Amino acid sequence: MSAPEIEVDPSPAQLPVPINADGIDNQTFSLQQDVSISYHDDSGYQTSTLSLNSLINQMDLHHEIFRLLLNEKLHLAPLDAPRKVLDIGTGTGIWAIDFADSYPSAEVIGTDISPIQPVYVPPNLKFEVDDAEADWVYASDYFDFIHSRNIAQCISDWEKLMGQIYRCTKPGGYVELSELGCVAFSDDETMAEDNAYKKCCELLNKTMETINRPWPVAGTLKARLEKAGFVDVHEVRFKQPVGPWPKDKRLKQVGAMVMLTSETGIEAYALAAFTRYLTLSVEEATKVIEDAAKALKKKHSHMYTDFYVAYGRKPQ
Repeated sequence: MSAPEIEVDPSPAQLPVPINADGIDNQTFSLQQDVSISYHDDSGYQTSTLSLNSLINQMDLHHEIFRLLLNEKLHLAPLDAPRKVLDIGTGTGIWAIDFADSYPSAEVIGTDISPIQPVYVPPNLKFEVDDAEADWVYASDYFDFIHSRNIAQCISDWEKLMGQIYRCTKPGGYVELSELGCVAFSDDETMAEDNAYKKCCELLNKTMETINRPWPVAGTLKARLEKAGFVDVHEVRFKQPVGPWPKDKRLKQVGAMVMLTSETGIEAYALAAFTRYLTLSVEEATKVIEDAAKALKKKHSHMYTDFYVAYGRKPQ
């Protein structure tokens, strides 16, 4: 499903509310110290060098962005009183917490390789340290709903993962995959071909293809679900504005937050990738990143990236 063109605010100088990544109202986390945290894939690729608190803030801000894009919904799959739910790659656990609060009769499990989740959570939620790419110990036909979001750069074998997801989903149960794209678009030709943010996205795509962790494009998630055996598969494409240029208040808020997360996150995610896999020097990579950050602040570039949500049902 394609997203409609976003109406432009002719004077987008003012943000809807002040935004500060370090001012997010987080719950009390078990790991409070501001230490450096890194994620690595099997090849040793370091995916993030953000401090722990900054990483938590980034993840929670992304959750708010996606919630707004989905019009306050936590999922698009048509669920009917799910009893057992799994959130793969739960991160800070914020989606799982909101879901557990919204479905108090459900038993929710959130798994992640890093234990950065909060201590105080709803009684129907538990977190487990687990690698989604390892062999699953869950029984077959166990979960009514399995959810994942923004794990594409953490998965090296999607066929194995989707096979395990299919096995552990109950007949009639649903699976929903949500992922960001990494291509910069503009519908009104306000983004130049040599736009530095666009170039940075292209280099990030090239990097992830090099290590076999590509960002999805339209149809990727739908194809994964269908190949695994799910039916009634739907994929929805959302336009995620970069900057507060939309006229719509909700999308303006999204754009302001996206600009902030991009400013604070590009260097952490891109510097190691560009220097290690694209053979750029530190100076060259730093310039790409700095130029991209400057391009984000250009008020008259009406850029957006894609956010894809796909869901499907396991046959009875």
